[in-house]
Amino acid sequence: MLGTPFIPEKITVHLGTPDSSADNVTVDFPEYIKNVASSEIYPTWPESALRANIYAIITYALNRIYTESYPSKEYDFDITNTTQYDQAFVLNRSVFENISVIVDELFNDYVVRNGFTEPYFTSFCNGTTVTCEGLSQWGTVGLAEQGYIPYEILQYYYGDDIQMIKDAPVMTNVMSYPGSPLSEGDSSESIKILQIELNRISKNYPKIPKIFEINGVYGPETTAAVREFQQIFNLPANGVTDKSTWYKVAYIFTNVKRLAELDSEGITLSKIPKQYSEQLSFGMQNDSIKVIQYYLAVIGAYYERVIPVPVTGYFGEQTEHSVKSFQTLFSLPVTGIINEATWNEIYRAYAGIVESVPINLTDIVALYPETILKEGVTNEYVKILQEYLTYMSKTHPVIQPVNNTGYFGPITKASVTAFQKLRGLTPNGVVDAATWNEIASVYSDLRFGSQKQAYQFPGYTIK
Repeated sequence: MLGTPFIPEKITVHLGTPDSSADNVTVDFPEYIKNVASSEIYPTWPESALRANIYAIITYALNRIYTESYPSKEYDFDITNTTQYDQAFVLNRSVFENISVIVDELFNDYVVRNGFTEPYFTSFCNGTTVTCEGLSQWGTVGLAEQGYIPYEILQYYYGDDIQMIKDAPVMTNVMSYPGSPLSEGDSSESIKILQIELNRISKNYPKIPKIFEINGVYGPETTAAVREFQQIFNLPANGVTDKSTWYKVAYIFTNVKRLAELDSEGITLSKIPKQYSEQLSFGMQNDSIKVIQYYLAVIGAYYERVIPVPVTGYFGEQTEHSVKSFQTLFSLPVTGIINEATWNEIYRAYAGIVESVPINLTDIVALYPETILKEGVTNEYVKILQEYLTYMSKTHPVIQPVNNTGYFGPITKASVTAFQKLRGLTPNGVVDAATWNEIASVYSDLRFGSQKQAYQFPGYTIK
């Protein structure tokens, strides 16, 4: 189930194929990685090859845990020890000293795709008796001997659009099911996760009705969506999310987003809370304020009791009034100051709106996806960005038109940079919240005039 990735303290390994009656063993996560690395690769390989392989082993295991690949199928373990399904683990084997040292350094680092948060599905094979689309273990040796560093080896096999997450937190691995059935009238963060995942599944199964307010409250819309999901997947259609329904949703969500595949659609950063950095208050001016103003502007277009605010980067009276109106609506202390609790609640409200609003309609301006768009990224939002830039180029010739391929290449970067120079933004060719808002605003003005704000969904207000 959807959440913030972490390094588990322990991992439970099934000593056989998934349906076999073999034993389960639970071991410390670093010890598991040392065991697998000592079983899969040779300690005499160049250090860059060892490190690249260990990164892949760590990330593969984390992907299995993050997607709850086996619990979602009602198994009581995280991963198997058979290479037919997962990666090798030999109970009670000795580990190689140099591999142990490297794992102690790297065990809380893992690979993600740029702009996404979940551990990437870093499939691999030995590259001799077995070949695959992922990493070739023996192939890493040749690359290391050519001078490739570990990150470059990973890029060679998994593509340039990857990055490393360093020093991820270590936490107890707890199953995502909240422990008791969820039903109408309940409210919790687990319900918000359920709502987001059902909305994504509904793109593939349109009979499942959309939940338009992602608020963590199990209301009639959520009941209807759960009931339709249960009917489609042959579960008791009572609208109650019990353990079977919860893990079936998790399983289908993982499959429709292909999180356990090399061509994973990925979980964008909009699906997890943004990191709170500092308290924001009256008189301050910085980029964090610009981001929070954008969120409040969007929320204000959907919640009529929240006062919208212009995106300036300065925390003035308008921003203070907007923050207070948000705090009042969401039952927070009405201080006008953005502390961690207010920041997180503003982001959750915004993320719920992004998840609920369709992005492919011609009569609306898309919301910022909370995914940094830069050279090398490929997704639907890049395609929308390219359409906006091309439309604006008719009025502003300095902006180069771009084919809407969905790939952020050098031409798109040049067009974005030209726009940023035109509008007095940092000309780095990277589309963050501030640049997206500016592009969307100019596009909205040119296409729709004063009919709507860049962040407004026409004709629909969340009460």
